Amino acid sequence: SCFLRHARSRNYVTESEVCKLESVPLDFGDYHPLKPITVTESKTKKMNRKGSTSSTSSSSSSSVMDPLSSVLDGTDPLSLFAAAADPVTTTASMDCTRKKRDKDDSSAVGSDFEPWSGKRGEILARYTTTEKLSINLYMGSEKGKATTTGSAVSEKVRTRLEELDDLEEGSQKELLNLTQQDYMNRIEELNQSLKDAWSSDQKVKALKIVIQCSKLLSDTTVIQFYPSKFVLITDILDTFGKLVYERILSMCVDNRVSLPDNFSPECVNDTAKETCLNWFFKIASIRELIPRFYVEAAILKCNKFLSKTGISECLPRLTSMIRGIGDPLVAVYARAYLCRVGMEVAPQLKESLNKNFFDFLLTFKQIHGDTVQNQLVVQCVEIPLYLTLYSPAIDWILQCIAYRAPEVLLTEMMERCKKLGNNALLLNSVMSAFRAEFIAARSMDFIGMIKECDESGFPKHLLFRSLGLNLALADPPENDRLQILNEAWKVITKLKNPQDYINCAEVWVEYTCRHFKKREVNTVLADVIKHMTPDRAFEDAYPQLQSIIQKVITYIHDFSLLFSVEKFLPFLDMFQKENVRVEVCKCIMESFIKHQQESTKDPVILNALLHICKTMHDSVNALTLEDEKRMLAALINGFIKMVSFGRDFEQQLSFYVEARSMFCNLEPVLVQLIHSVNQLAMETRKVMKGNHSRKTAAFVRACVAFCFITIPSLSSIFTRLNLYLHSGQVALANQCLSQADAFFKAAVSLVPEVPKMISVDGKMRPSDAFLLEFLCNFFSTLLVVPDHPEQGVLFLVRGLLNVIQDYTWEDNSDDKVRIYTNVLHLLSAMTQEAYIYHVDKVDSNDTLYGGDSKFLAEVNKLCETVIAQILDHLKTLGKEETLKRQSQLALYFFNTILAHGDLRNNRLNQLSVNLWNLAQKHGFADTKTMVKTLEYIKRRSKQPEMSHFTDLALRLPLQSRT
Repeated sequence: SCFLRHARSRNYVTESEVCKLESVPLDFGDYHPLKPITVTESKTKKMNRKGSTSSTSSSSSSSVMDPLSSVLDGTDPLSLFAAAADPVTTTASMDCTRKKRDKDDSSAVGSDFEPWSGKRGEILARYTTTEKLSINLYMGSEKGKATTTGSAVSEKVRTRLEELDDLEEGSQKELLNLTQQDYMNRIEELNQSLKDAWSSDQKVKALKIVIQCSKLLSDTTVIQFYPSKFVLITDILDTFGKLVYERILSMCVDNRVSLPDNFSPECVNDTAKETCLNWFFKIASIRELIPRFYVEAAILKCNKFLSKTGISECLPRLTSMIRGIGDPLVAVYARAYLCRVGMEVAPQLKESLNKNFFDFLLTFKQIHGDTVQNQLVVQCVEIPLYLTLYSPAIDWILQCIAYRAPEVLLTEMMERCKKLGNNALLLNSVMSAFRAEFIAARSMDFIGMIKECDESGFPKHLLFRSLGLNLALADPPENDRLQILNEAWKVITKLKNPQDYINCAEVWVEYTCRHFKKREVNTVLADVIKHMTPDRAFEDAYPQLQSIIQKVITYIHDFSLLFSVEKFLPFLDMFQKENVRVEVCKCIMESFIKHQQESTKDPVILNALLHICKTMHDSVNALTLEDEKRMLAALINGFIKMVSFGRDFEQQLSFYVEARSMFCNLEPVLVQLIHSVNQLAMETRKVMKGNHSRKTAAFVRACVAFCFITIPSLSSIFTRLNLYLHSGQVALANQCLSQADAFFKAAVSLVPEVPKMISVDGKMRPSDAFLLEFLCNFFSTLLVVPDHPEQGVLFLVRGLLNVIQDYTWEDNSDDKVRIYTNVLHLLSAMTQEAYIYHVDKVDSNDTLYGGDSKFLAEVNKLCETVIAQILDHLKTLGKEETLKRQSQLALYFFNTILAHGDLRNNRLNQLSVNLWNLAQKHGFADTKTMVKTLEYIKRRSKQPEMSHFTDLALRLPLQSRT
């Protein structure tokens, strides 16, 4: 009970000076961190075993070179170490790497080449059918099974020959009336059967499956599905080619050393070569042209095992073979497959690829021949639809040819297309495959060619769309830009079909935003609204309309300019479907937060963004996920933070009041508004330098009232507690004492409502730790809060202690005692003549009471009550299962007395000794902690006015755990 009567008198300024780190002047001399480092290297040469001496030589070298850059020369320590360990391997490895790098530079395709796998999904999604399909499945026969190990060699050879004879007459099963999905499943089954046959060493069966699959590529009965069928079948061919190549490669492994990537045929052993030739002979015996072509193309890479020129000799021959395919659609996809394997195994052999394409140009007129026309009539397929079937194949062939091709070749190909009468299909593929820079530089030439195209075969709007896609990636000559836009838009705006229109307009909006100003963008948006509003056509075009918005905000970052585009907000009104509308609003807000550098008060921006934020807010309902709410709140908060009316604080507060009424369903937004209003009050204080006039005093009271009214509407109890405390501190700083008291009283009355468990990040956690943290912060504030003249001494502290006393704490929790100990820290600070900190222009109790004895007596009574509570709690922990907690709390209380009490008082001194002994009594005290605490006491005893610590240290024994 003597604690406060003898609280240690503190001189905070002196203590602060003592605790500061000692500053030591440094003399850097010549040293500077950016100067080159001098490294001294010691080399030790060991003599042979007979002589035990060793000579050491040191050499010092200084280098300006950055140590990391030496890695590029291969001279880093690890490389040198590896070289010293195994010079042969390292040399071979470096040689191999160099060769591979040289090869990559000259021939390999780079990351700028779009691989076939990137186009595969798009083709399967685009070319579909509802018609029934048929498929011939290979049904394995007994002859296809692997022979037993005991079979004679001659019998094995004879069996293989029989199998080859039977290659195309194997038992088959025709499956009719398959849906597209069934067909795809069957193809996948064939792919699996191929792998199973291969893994069970039934190589001929595997070949038969591949041949049967290749035959399917000659069937065009459901012509609109042909591109997808090509994708599915060539997947099987690719699998087969890979299996054959890896099989032969595995035969080349010699002494567990496999062939390097760039091996020469001389490295291949005879067995592997013989097997490879055997495969080519088997394929050569296939009678039908299409399967023979496809299967040989699939294993084209295997020519590497036979001769250096094998691939370069095969490619022209395979190109010529395609001339024997009569159906132009089947032929063009065969050419595409040849280009595909050609680019994979020999991308440097461009001549064969070019020849392949020029062959196609020569046979192009077949498309309009009678045979094709009759076939289309039978299948009820229109010419425009039929021509689109060619696009994937021609696009791919042209992409392969145009890859890193010189301008001369591209110009020559353009001329050849012109000679064919500017065929729209070819022109479209040229624009899809050639480099965007090449197309953009000749934009007017291409527009001229598009104009001359025949409209019936291939729609012109698709050609303009392809041109627009190129102009989104590369800029045309500056003088041509407006003319290009006018020519394109003349065609686009005449389109009657809304879907055709929007597919084109979407592409050209980017070109307009990229090269033109507000007027042109507004015109284009107006035209889109005009085309898409009739019959609510916009409902079927939300993805394209979203894309248009995305492109506009990608290029226009000045939001005052954006919202002054007359048709921008009417354009947003087309998004009638709520979830799409909200997504668009989110995109706009994300762009605003990302690109708006300075705060704004522009009424055009504020009105538009308030409308957009209101749309997002109003989409929230009972089913909205928490993550979605968080995201929307973050976007709205980002907007609120960017609004500033400068020194017009009243206008700023009016904005916050309006925002509160608009966004009342999103709690994080209300929290942000409270923080923003508190900040506004503090800015007002800063401007007035703490001396409020009548007007500013009324204004900050209005800010305080805003917070006081808003906080109770929040659901999270700890958010409310912390905001009451924070807002109370702001009120106190602005000399609104009665308002500050109201906040603190509200916080005190809210403490009993704190539940035992609270949700944190979706998980239920005990609330004790959060409450302890809040109360500690609260105590720190209560030190400077002056007493109300009508409420009695320390009325807030008493009220809070009553609440803590009545609060139901967990049985296994000591947080109540930890809180009481912190209350002692507060009461100790309150007895000081001058407090450790103050609020400017607010008189705290040290000034109001001036160390009055009655005030100190009241504080002392409080202190006695608190200490009694702590000691009672320590007694309740005397049971065996709680002795460890008793030990920890006793030491915690001991440290409090050590820091804040005047230990010259005998009773207080005796209490501290008793606590020390209690902490060690049952062997639960941490010996290291006790030793360090005792060392601290001895160290403090050497300071002036602390000599009594010497006697205390003698009275504090250290007990061993035993």
